[in-house]
Amino acid sequence: MSFPEKQRSNAWFLLPFFLGLIGGIIAFFILRRNDPKKAKNCLFLGITMMIAGIIFNVLIVTSVPGMDSGFNVNI
Repeated sequence: MSFPEKQRSNAWFLLPFFLGLIGGIIAFFILRRNDPKKAKNCLFLGITMMIAGIIFNVLIVTSVPGMDSGFNVNI
């Protein structure tokens, strides 16, 4: 069964931009029948935002001085 391809709004790219991988998956499943190219691009954007977030978090954690495994907690 073939679905006719319709152009969808570019605002769908905001979903993976703000929600990362989860937003990309949601946008993919909503857009996959109407605009498959935009659906794949939303999924790729979600994956890219997730990877960028992980890299950003690693850079922040490694740049904070005094972060060691003990956290100076006595139990």
